[in-house]
Amino acid sequence: MLKNKRITIITVSFLVLILSLVGCSDPSKEVKEKEDKQTEPVIEEASTERSLIDAMGHEVTIPANPERILASYLEDNLVALGIMPIAQWSINDGAGVQSYLQEYLKDVPTIPSDLPFEVVTSLTPDLILMGSSQAVEGSKYDQYNKIAPTFVVEEENNGDWREQLVSMGDIFGKQEEAKKVLDEYEVKSEESKKLIHESVGSESAAAIWLVNDSFYIVGENVSSGAVLYGDLGLSTPSVVKEISSTATGNWSANSLERLAELDADHIFLINSDKGNGAEMLQDPIWENIPAVKNGHIYEYGSETSWLYSGVIANTQMIEGIVESLIKQN
Repeated sequence: MLKNKRITIITVSFLVLILSLVGCSDPSKEVKEKEDKQTEPVIEEASTERSLIDAMGHEVTIPANPERILASYLEDNLVALGIMPIAQWSINDGAGVQSYLQEYLKDVPTIPSDLPFEVVTSLTPDLILMGSSQAVEGSKYDQYNKIAPTFVVEEENNGDWREQLVSMGDIFGKQEEAKKVLDEYEVKSEESKKLIHESVGSESAAAIWLVNDSFYIVGENVSSGAVLYGDLGLSTPSVVKEISSTATGNWSANSLERLAELDADHIFLINSDKGNGAEMLQDPIWENIPAVKNGHIYEYGSETSWLYSGVIANTQMIEGIVESLIKQN
């Protein structure tokens, strides 16, 4: 009997000890752990919001993980970084778009190239990127910035697409992705340059755009000119050098008589008049241009990337140039 009583006392004491240990846990520690769990997502989100200085000197707060991005005419860079915009650049009520990007943007709605404020507002962007200061002249910047944080990527038009890509990599925290894209492009352009040199040496070339019965020649250091002469090492015809010295845009208007002086071994023709007769191409002056007479003319439609610039546009151009020059040899 005494023995059973002793066992009971020991058992009760043991239970009391366990309960007291449970009851004596540190409540402040539990509260702190709970608070840490509640505030952790807020701290993480705040740490990804950054302030950057744009090309015009504005301090712009880049939202944490922006999802509704408007970057009209900068879509090449966005797509290269794996980012989809909420709308894409267009002209003529959406009929004219960057066709070479439609593999990626076919389901993205269009927005007029002049970016009307009411249309931009209706899209509810959380970040707006502008290609140059010209796009936000006057009071436009302040008006766009009231809609969403607005970042001007470059001060001037026709800027270096490489710098644009790097800048956009910084904006979205995708610096490594931007570097990878650039490295891959440099490898491709260097390999293509060697193939072209083996095929035609350092012969000269020019890019000509025919639109509305008018001819335009691309500048030496911009758009497809930068690809032909800078990336691929083809020689620049003297006519192109002369035109580039006074050019105010990527493409400069030239008469057919002026083109007769074009000392290019090869001509890349972007024909926007295809299907409309393109009467200028039947003119004897055109037919007697040396590159045309020698069959060294390579025609591309306006839907190709030749009228644009960016890593995707330039890569497509390089592939076409290599195919054209090697095939003709």
